[in-house]
Parts: sequence; structure tokens; C-alpha cells
Amino acid sequence: MITTLSLILSFIFGALGFIHFYWLFGGKWGLKHVVPTKAREESFSAPPKFATFLVAIILILFALIYLLKSGCITINTPTWEENYCYWVIPSIFILRAIGDFNYVGFFKKIKNTHFANADTKWFSPLCIIIGIIGISIVLIKN
Repeated sequence: MITTLSLILSFIFGALGFIHFYWLFGGKWGLKHVVPTKAREESFSAPPKFATFLVAIILILFALIYLLKSGCITINTPTWEENYCYWVIPSIFILRAIGDFNYVGFFKKIKNTHFANADTKWFSPLCIIIGIIGISIVLIKN
């Protein structure tokens, strides 16, 4: 069960990472839905390239961490990885789903923008799913 759940998370993080690389190299698909704005009519500006690159690298790193957990690849890792990473990663996504109470998450105030609609429909639910699967992996005994 841990292997299957870890592979699911690895796939999700890998796909998200590759989407960020797609945007980094000039892709436009879905881009207007991923940046929070104050109003629907507000002009769109693409996220900074460095931020997109950083998020892409972090997501690919998360994919590799869960690929390690699945047992599909093996690398000698420090024990802190086992103790912290598998708690920290799902916690990040649960907090993301809760949000900042303004622009992102289930408890956002601004709800009438392209981003807010996509966040309610796709991003926040995906974050909760990632969080639940990640915590399940930690709690399931081998």
C-alpha cells in the first residue's frame, strides 16, 4: 500500500514539476489561472522565471523523495529524511489548502477571479489529496 501511494504522489509531483518547466520555457496553457489577482479584469502578468524554476525543482525533488519511499530507487539517505520529510511535505500542502485567507485556499476572501475559480475547483482539492495521501504513508505500518 505504501508503494502504491508513494508512486501516486511521485507521479503527481512529477507532473506538476513538468508543467512548471513547460511554463518556464514559454508555455502558455493554463497560465492565466495560476497567478492570484485582486479582480477578474486585472491585467495578467506571468510569474517570475526564477520563481517558476524554483517551484519546478522543488516539485521534482518531492517526486524523487516519494520515488525513494516507494522503493523503486534506492539511495542512502540520512535518517532525518524519514523523520521529517514525510511529515513536512504533506503539511505544506494541507496548509496551502487552508490558505492565506485572502487569495488562496478554501478560506480565501477573493473568490471572483480566474485564479480563485481554479483554486477552488482544482488546486486546493489537489493539495488536500496530497496531504491526506502523504500523511497516510507515514501512518501506515509496513
